[in-house]
Amino acid sequence: MLMQSPVFLEHDTGQHVENAGRLAAVFHQLRDLQGWSSLEPRLAVASELELCHSASVSAVLEELTALGGGSVDADTVVSPRSLDVARLAVGGGLRLLEEVVSSRGQGFALVRPPGHHATPTRSMGFCLYSNIAIAAVYARAVLGLKRVLVLDWDVHHGNGTQDCLESHPEIGFVSFHQWPLYPGSGWYDERGQGNLFNLPLPAGCGDAEYLFALHHLVKPVLARWDPELLLVSCGYDAHEADPLGSMGISSEGFGAMAGLLAAWCPSALRVGFLEGGYHPQALGRSVEATLRAWERPQLLECPRAERLSSAFLKRVYEAEEFWKR
Repeated sequence: MLMQSPVFLEHDTGQHVENAGRLAAVFHQLRDLQGWSSLEPRLAVASELELCHSASVSAVLEELTALGGGSVDADTVVSPRSLDVARLAVGGGLRLLEEVVSSRGQGFALVRPPGHHATPTRSMGFCLYSNIAIAAVYARAVLGLKRVLVLDWDVHHGNGTQDCLESHPEIGFVSFHQWPLYPGSGWYDERGQGNLFNLPLPAGCGDAEYLFALHHLVKPVLARWDPELLLVSCGYDAHEADPLGSMGISSEGFGAMAGLLAAWCPSALRVGFLEGGYHPQALGRSVEATLRAWERPQLLECPRAERLSSAFLKRVYEAEEFWKR
């Protein structure tokens, strides 16, 4: 199932890099995709938003929208419709999650604004509410799922997701991200209550590096966690064509990663949430590759370490030592 609606285009950021054209490109790419039904979003209520956020986050957004729009920070634009659209993004994700749990299926939330930088106390980094963190907490608190794991492959560290989930030791959070890069967090030693797993990667990593890291680091975590629900923060700004990152993943590489996760967790429910990705055509192709891989998951062999850079391998093996603690 897909959570998709033209209402998510109404979060008007003008010429900002996180603009409605991103999602429009995804809709265009998926126009002929078969086998995925669509759901309409619903508004999240205050009690759902406050699963992860203080009331002050909504108060700031309410004030800005009442004034006709403005900026939360230097990166984060708010228009007159942004608060409602952001509440629909959260509520839409929750409705999708409810349907996936009910049908024992899988889904993808094609929503904006994105969410993984929004912290418990503030909106930031293009993000107003932490869509995926709220879904993770809701899955346990309301839907009764016990073992939930969030994986974030956006090029930027999901600091907001991490901050929202570090007080929930029963929810795992894995993040691969370029480092150094905005927002500057996500080092190995940020372990929360043993539920946070960060891999800060050097610039230039591509398909082989990410697949190696999945095999070497994530597969054992998945085996230990045995998630009933796997939530994926699907940011595509680690794409080789993306203007904001310096990574080299292909659209097919994102599909390969998605396929591995599905193959390793065949009984887990799966829901993706759109995050970053700022080359519209590459974004559309990468989302399509993800969905097709989830339709027909494939196991791929682990790339050989001797073909990978020493800088990359150093980060992986250093992370491994922290992840075991």
